[in-house]
Amino acid sequence: MRFREVPSMIDFPKLEKSILEFWESHHIFERSLQQRASAPPFVFYEGPPTANGRPGIHHVISRSIKDLVCRYKTMQGFLVHRKAGWDTHGLPVEIEVEKDLEIQSKDQIEIYGVEKFNQKCRESVFRYLNEWNELTRRIGFWLDLEHPYITYTNEYIESVWWLLAQIWKKNLLYRGFKILPYCPRCETPLSSHETSLGYQEVTERAVTVKFPLVEGKNRYVLAWTTTPWTLPGNVALAVGPEIVYVEVEQHRDGQSEIYYLAEERLNMLQGEYTIRRRLKGTDMVSWKYRPLFEFVNLEDPEHPAYYVAPAEFVNTEEGTGVVHTAVMYGEDDYQLGVKIGLPAKHTVDEKGRFNERVPKWQGRYVKDPALEKELVDYLQSQNLLYREENYTHAYPHCWRCDSPLLYYAKKSWYLKTTAVKDQLIANNKTIQWFPKEVGEGRFGQWLENNVDWALSRDRYWGTPLNIWECGSCGYTLAVESVAMLKSLSGVEEIPDLHKPYIDEITFPCPQCKNTMTRTPEVIDCWFDSGAMPYAQFHYPFSNKELFEKNFPADFIAEGIDQTRGWFYSLLVISTLISGRASYKNCVSIELILDKEGQKMSKSRGNTVDPFVILDQYGADPLRWYLLTVNPPWVPIRFDEEEIREAIRKFFGTLVNVYGFFVLYANIDGFEYKEAPIPVEKRPEIDRWLLSTRNSLVKTVNQCLDQYELSKAGKAIEHFVIDELSNWYVRRNRRRFWKSEMGEDKLSAYQTLYETLMTLAKL
Repeated sequence: MRFREVPSMIDFPKLEKSILEFWESHHIFERSLQQRASAPPFVFYEGPPTANGRPGIHHVISRSIKDLVCRYKTMQGFLVHRKAGWDTHGLPVEIEVEKDLEIQSKDQIEIYGVEKFNQKCRESVFRYLNEWNELTRRIGFWLDLEHPYITYTNEYIESVWWLLAQIWKKNLLYRGFKILPYCPRCETPLSSHETSLGYQEVTERAVTVKFPLVEGKNRYVLAWTTTPWTLPGNVALAVGPEIVYVEVEQHRDGQSEIYYLAEERLNMLQGEYTIRRRLKGTDMVSWKYRPLFEFVNLEDPEHPAYYVAPAEFVNTEEGTGVVHTAVMYGEDDYQLGVKIGLPAKHTVDEKGRFNERVPKWQGRYVKDPALEKELVDYLQSQNLLYREENYTHAYPHCWRCDSPLLYYAKKSWYLKTTAVKDQLIANNKTIQWFPKEVGEGRFGQWLENNVDWALSRDRYWGTPLNIWECGSCGYTLAVESVAMLKSLSGVEEIPDLHKPYIDEITFPCPQCKNTMTRTPEVIDCWFDSGAMPYAQFHYPFSNKELFEKNFPADFIAEGIDQTRGWFYSLLVISTLISGRASYKNCVSIELILDKEGQKMSKSRGNTVDPFVILDQYGADPLRWYLLTVNPPWVPIRFDEEEIREAIRKFFGTLVNVYGFFVLYANIDGFEYKEAPIPVEKRPEIDRWLLSTRNSLVKTVNQCLDQYELSKAGKAIEHFVIDELSNWYVRRNRRRFWKSEMGEDKLSAYQTLYETLMTLAKL
């Protein structure tokens, strides 16, 4: 047997193509599972991507990390199933279809037809499936792509329904009227974790407004806001009861005016002023003021408005120490309104436009800069604007359509995650996070500040919320299975659980015998993905034993953004259903930036096409670079030069060592068929290399057990370059050059062969 010779400059893409063909033609992945069918399991969960967008370079690192860990555990003798998954519901899909159909609003979807729209969504979810599968194959990620879990299937939805029904039975799924982050473009509320994904730094207009007091002339309470569009919805001014306020006199535009603001905020005044007196917030309570806009009045006999009210949430960190209160557009505002009975009336509709209560600007989008300018100009014309300024801050945008969100009072369905907050925190402590700072810091703090999960979405393509309501007596019921729905409704076949078909199914109310219909919402697609430990097996309707063997996961790995996405939804659902965390070890992967440290985006033109890199350099150099340049939890500044450097230094050295071995082994006919010379009888330098190799194996195992992937790679690189090539081969060349095959030469061959074999496994 001759060892295969390799050129000094390897064409990695070409070589990898032949290896992939070998794996596939011989079913190597499948055989690796069959051989370990009775072995103890190492459970891995694949986070489901959405296949209606192209994969990027960041998907290469996450999939490489998953593949590395799963191969390592397989080589240790574990059975490692790797089931692919696809996230196929929600706004990501709907928005792409809207673009295809040139649809701009929900009204247009209704006109087009929900049935046809959802069919388009179903067709679009695998638009880039071939690219995803090819990337997975091309980078050598062994994943069962033939039997994936898909979140839009009836079986998956039925499992999700069962999970929701169990939560319902625990009284932890409820409908509430609250302030929500709301996307006026998508016309749906979002959850807190979705909102956290879309913050952008923006510079907007902030205004300090003069609220005219009813008593006295030219007396104003000053209040500051960064959302001028909420001013028509103002119904009260909130002050801190114990905050010290001041009455100041100031001459502006040729007349004397009196202003009230917190003493600690005097520095926001423009120009000279005189302090006339000091007073506490309690002294200002019940002062009446006139509405800012003569064409808006939200007061009614049962709900008085336009007065000063005490509130504990008021502080003096920004603004004037007085909070303009618009009950329908802020959480603190809303709670204060409920407490003291303020009017709760919307001035903005669900499309984000002023409604009939603001006739001057009715139908205008509230975040339109032109409208905002008109509004501020109006205040200026009425002598109600003290100052305006540019204010830079982080503002939430829709994570899918990029529109600015509004905080908006609306009915929605919630999971009462606050009821299990302590259990979530305790379960999080059972998870090993890599790095631990993410679990203790970013994720831990997120759990500490937990709010109830806004579950429902006023959309179309998603898992329908499985709650039916009686229009007469108000009775509600969570349907937990298709069989239960068939039994209640008498419908024999239900081929599709999506809208609009599911909305046609009704049944008699168990309480009053009137008709029960389904509540129209669908659910947050993050619940779909977080349900995968159960729903991937259609649990509990089938595969109960399989589920029990595969819960919880030993290992998951995704991007850092999933601390408020999949990592969170997995933990919440398993805590609510099983009382424990659904994963034991979690690797949090940081962003890949461009080489200047800028976040990659299409708008910046600095994205990297992974297929171009793979075709040019090959998968092994790309994977090696991504896995060794930094720990996974440290951002990578992507630089092609560093891939070339890895090829020159590491791969080039390894190929040269192998080439040296092959050249002389083939000349001498060495085949490693002879009985290995006992290590203790080999020359000292051979024993040193084998000892160093054994130490490397130990180091790599220790690193991989702790998910220190870059350390493991760097240890291998150091061994190959410094100890194997620069030290061992360089100092032992003459032993291979000998003409006779004596014990010394045989020992050198066996030692180098054994070392190269070990490196191939590592």
